[in-house]
Amino acid sequence: MDALHPDQPRELLEGNASEPKGNQLLGALPDAELQRWLPHLDHVELPLGQALYESGAALSHAYFPTTAIVSLLYVTEDGSSAEIAVVGNDGIVGIPLFMGGGSTPSRAVVQSAGYGFRLRAQALMQEFNASVTVRHLLLRYTQALITQMTQTAVCNRHHSLDQQLCRWLLLSLDRLQGVELIMTQELIANMLGVRREGVTEAAGKLQKAGLIRYTRGRITVLNRQGLEQRSCECYAVVKKEYERLM
Repeated sequence: MDALHPDQPRELLEGNASEPKGNQLLGALPDAELQRWLPHLDHVELPLGQALYESGAALSHAYFPTTAIVSLLYVTEDGSSAEIAVVGNDGIVGIPLFMGGGSTPSRAVVQSAGYGFRLRAQALMQEFNASVTVRHLLLRYTQALITQMTQTAVCNRHHSLDQQLCRWLLLSLDRLQGVELIMTQELIANMLGVRREGVTEAAGKLQKAGLIRYTRGRITVLNRQGLEQRSCECYAVVKKEYERLM
């Protein structure tokens, strides 16, 4: 990768959500590493519902969300789907690139619109192979993501829909700025792999308890501590492991 172009604006190094350091992985890079990356990072809009990659397709880019949230979904032959992990400003979408697969049976879909940065697959691989720092950072994040996937599977099998919804809301909030999610019940049902009626009932319980307010596709969290208390241990496990590794 080339050295930083002399015309590259220094403002890109600042840490707000529309700049590279708005993504925690990019922000964790040493300055010298980030300098090399800057000319190759494209600031992109990530609209709701956009598929960043499809099941089985070769990945051309990696994405580093800053204000968007991306769901990694497994889709069955009959078209139903379930979320296996969520990625926001904490990480990267595209780990098959440096794990050696190049593709994956899951698909990545923007679940909350926003912005992020895109890096060509070849550029990412060059950095992964050339830099021990980059390699260790991306592998630690991958371990944290595997923990989230594992805990999601456990949660979906053993815990109530109310608890699953609390976990999902908290994971999403951790990857956004603010306390509001723009999300329809139908989309939440697709993410959790359950019927829409189940989400309606679970969201109604949380709203009645004063934990959230849900109106016209907008979920506002009113009591985060209450959500954490109502959630199962899965959220705390994922959060603790991410903090330990990253």
